[in-house]
Amino acid sequence: MHRRTFARALCAMAVASSGAFGTGAFAQDYPSRPIRLIVPFAPGGVSDTSARVIADKLGQRLGQQVVVDNKPGASGNIGSAMAAQSAPDGYTLLLGFDGTIVINPHVFPKVPFDPLKDFAPIGKIGDAALILITHPSVPAKNLKELVAYSQTRPEGLSYGSAGTGSTPHLAGELLKARTGLKMMHVPYKGGGQAMGDLVGGTLPVLYTAVAGAQQYVKSGKATAIAVSGASRVPALPEVPTLEESGVPGLVSESWVGLLAPAKTPKEIVDRLSRELNAVVNQPDTRERLATLGIVPIGNSPEAFGKQIQADLKRYGEVVKTANIKVE
Repeated sequence: MHRRTFARALCAMAVASSGAFGTGAFAQDYPSRPIRLIVPFAPGGVSDTSARVIADKLGQRLGQQVVVDNKPGASGNIGSAMAAQSAPDGYTLLLGFDGTIVINPHVFPKVPFDPLKDFAPIGKIGDAALILITHPSVPAKNLKELVAYSQTRPEGLSYGSAGTGSTPHLAGELLKARTGLKMMHVPYKGGGQAMGDLVGGTLPVLYTAVAGAQQYVKSGKATAIAVSGASRVPALPEVPTLEESGVPGLVSESWVGLLAPAKTPKEIVDRLSRELNAVVNQPDTRERLATLGIVPIGNSPEAFGKQIQADLKRYGEVVKTANIKVE
């Protein structure tokens, strides 16, 4: 009996040792084939373009091609679920967005992934500041004037966003709660359609990404009220932040980052994080991201994970207070 017990113990030790060695050797050889980067949105938009900027550079540093694979549908839930369910071997990655990872779990009745349990954060690529703009017919040139004007209107002002539960939608609800701005949300199927209505004069106020609004602000077809980032954006340096406009501590930015399926070996996650940060800090990458309205960041898996946790809590409170649901 003692011999059998001893034999079993030796076998268990051998399996454990071989498993540990196998993981280390696997991580050391990584990557040995192309890597798939799932983008949970359709080709052609800012999300797709930013993915290709990162994929090309990351592939060069890793010595293997990083192939962008667009898997749109259900506001990013379909592609994100595909990534979450992939093998945790470093060969499938996800371009993650705040809307998909930290907002969708609160506004959809059910999402096919757990943002904390199903992903291993690699690093944040950058932040995309949002901007509050109005049609030139609105007699307000700053936030204080806009709040005062909205309160003179029996039903307030209509404000558009890219859709129910989008980051601009929640940013608008946060702003309403903090300032007394009297606005009613009008959801659109994308920021482009909403911008068309604002420029056309049928929508008075729009919360949107700086990248899509800057040309209209510069041409005078839209009035910039404030940007919602922590600092002014280089593309529109004359536009104040919300904090400068009298709303201290209110920062609403959309972010984009890189994630892997949960249980991906730490050695691989750390390698990807190092290479991603190197890519983000290249001058030509930073310049290209800036043209897309993205402020390059680059950080550690731990820092990115903490932001995901904090944003999940913050937006959960906003969604509950505003009773926002996607049917």
